[in-house]
Amino acid sequence: MIEDISICNVASYGSAPVTMSGLTKHNFIYGPNGSGKTTIARVIADERAYPSCTISWRGGSPLETMVYNRDFVESNFDQSSELKGVFTLGESDMSLLQQIDDAKAEKDSLTAEILRLKRTLEGNDGEGGKRAELAALEQRFQEVCWRLKNSFDEHFQGAFQGVRNSKERFTARLMSEAETNTASAQALEYLRQKASSVFGETPSPEGEIDPPSSDVLLAYESNPILGRVVVGKSDVDIAAMIERLGNSDWVRQGRSFFDINDGHCPFCQRETEETFAASLESYFDEAYENDLQSIQQLYDDYLTESTRIQQKLLEIMSSPSRFLNVNLLEAEVELLKSKVEVNLQRIREKKNESRQRIELESLSNIINKINSLLAAANTAILEHNQMVSNLEQERSKLTTEVWKYLLDNEISHDLSDYQRNKTALRRAIDSLVSQVQSKTNDIRTKEQEIRTLERNMTSIQPTIDSINALLASFGFHGFSLAPSDQERFYKLVRADGTDAKESLSEGEKTFITFLYFYHLLKGSESESGMTTDRIVVFDDPISSLDSDILFVVSSLIKGLLDEVASGAGHIKQVFVFTHNVYFHKEVSYNRNRRGGLMSHESFWTVRKRNSESAIQRHNSNPIKTSYELLWADVRDREHRSNHSMQNTLRRVLENYFTITGGVDRDEICSYFEGRERLLCNSLFSWVNDGSHFATDDIYTACDDSMIDAYLDVFKKVFERAGHGAHYRMMMGSDYVENVPTSTHHPESGAHPS
Repeated sequence: MIEDISICNVASYGSAPVTMSGLTKHNFIYGPNGSGKTTIARVIADERAYPSCTISWRGGSPLETMVYNRDFVESNFDQSSELKGVFTLGESDMSLLQQIDDAKAEKDSLTAEILRLKRTLEGNDGEGGKRAELAALEQRFQEVCWRLKNSFDEHFQGAFQGVRNSKERFTARLMSEAETNTASAQALEYLRQKASSVFGETPSPEGEIDPPSSDVLLAYESNPILGRVVVGKSDVDIAAMIERLGNSDWVRQGRSFFDINDGHCPFCQRETEETFAASLESYFDEAYENDLQSIQQLYDDYLTESTRIQQKLLEIMSSPSRFLNVNLLEAEVELLKSKVEVNLQRIREKKNESRQRIELESLSNIINKINSLLAAANTAILEHNQMVSNLEQERSKLTTEVWKYLLDNEISHDLSDYQRNKTALRRAIDSLVSQVQSKTNDIRTKEQEIRTLERNMTSIQPTIDSINALLASFGFHGFSLAPSDQERFYKLVRADGTDAKESLSEGEKTFITFLYFYHLLKGSESESGMTTDRIVVFDDPISSLDSDILFVVSSLIKGLLDEVASGAGHIKQVFVFTHNVYFHKEVSYNRNRRGGLMSHESFWTVRKRNSESAIQRHNSNPIKTSYELLWADVRDREHRSNHSMQNTLRRVLENYFTITGGVDRDEICSYFEGRERLLCNSLFSWVNDGSHFATDDIYTACDDSMIDAYLDVFKKVFERAGHGAHYRMMMGSDYVENVPTSTHHPESGAHPS
């Protein structure tokens, strides 16, 4: 069954879609000729021919559409060809009929089950159900993935290359990595540091650090002179005294003053004996001087070597490698400097008091730490240089490590939930799809069974008999249907057997066409298919029929409507389009209708507004009589057409005052003065002529103010002619009291409508 129809960009319908929503089993559409009714019927007949229009089917399953309109008449009653036979089921074998009914019931049951499955799968509107649940699940997971991407995008843009601007592509990449990624797990900080070089600008090779050699400096710490007591000869006569006083360093220093003081003691200024000078010379012999020289040389060498090492380290720190921990190195260099100063001080003390034994602070631990820092930097530099020489492989490796980290540490729980829920939904969807497919196949099998049964008991003769009986019962004795010499076709013949098709009147042609279509609804142009579910459209079926035939056509359609309402038979929905008020009233009459509409029926009107077709739904049957329709146009200020309102007012006056009689047009117009009299004369000009032509409907368009002026004079015509009560009755709740105006005649009551 059709639930909604949307029409735009075709015929008199504009670019804004015009929609008929909530269609029912019975759909009555009224509209004047040229309003756009046939366009709707043609869209129903062949939606594919109108790509800008859409039809929504219940359950998404289109049914066969059968449309009676001018196109059907022209295609089936071409005077150069014969009528195709209409096959219907015979009644000679009740068991076959029962089998067909049973097979049809089983098919209908399968169709209902497919509809239920599709609702579970896709919802009532095709946008819900399990598929919508899966889509919503995927959308939520995409949002989770996108938040993850935004959190790490600053550091790992390189790893996200190609998927940074799409939620869908990022999520798809994540799912792909979850299936294939076998990278080793890495810490986040390691990944960030490596990403800064690998994913940054293409890096250049780094030079290695040349650590200063410290073996010589460390060797000085074990120099023997440091632990040696350096004194003069012990067998000199003054040696005992010097040893007892322990002042050899003091004597050595004073000796320099003795040598320049001409043999006088630098302390007491007395002249000394020559043997004293010889004793001093003997005490501080060559061995003593050599030891002193060794101490001085150690000091000089230690100072030079330590200065060289510190200078080299300062150079390294002044332009450090980005892989070197400069802060730690600076701390160790400061410690080295302080210990070097301590050792130099101790060597200086040894120089001044050579008889002392000293021990230098060991620099081994400090230098080892310094060398370790430099070695670590060189290791990182080596890795960097290897990475530079093999950058693409490094980037690929780091990319997999980044995705591995995200999968294992950032989204593992959400991913697990998503995969579990998705698997469950996919399993449910696959099961539903499989069931739909299986039952669809069962329907095809059942349809084939029905076709086989139908072929065993179908014939075109029952249609001939039924149509001829109807023709005879309504006085069409001049022609009848007969089997054609061409198998499976009809021909129209006169009583003497001659061909009658070319000599049919327009009314006869229309009637026989309708009867042919009516029987086709219950049959088929082939030996099978007469029990296929269908949608039926009647588009102005009584254009050229007299009142007797109009009654027959409306009665046949009403019988069809009753069948559809009860759910019996294979016709599931009916559309009736007409511009004939009487036919509309006849075909839509339902004695069971009380007050509002019944649940299986809907009423619509089609009108043109500013040259574009518009469709309006009504809560009750909007069509009463043609006279009431004219008043409906007067009342409908919101949707009125300025192009036709002037003529609508004239038709009301013509209908009412012609029926009333005895009203003098000139007398009514005399009640008005000035501009109002001109407007009144304009409204009565048509009535006065007593007839009109097709061109009478063509007028210069009036603006809103002009129409308002006509409406005001129209109202005053009734009031001043003494028929204001009739005006108020026809306007109903839309009546608006004007400022009181003087009337020349008292009202004589309303004329019955």
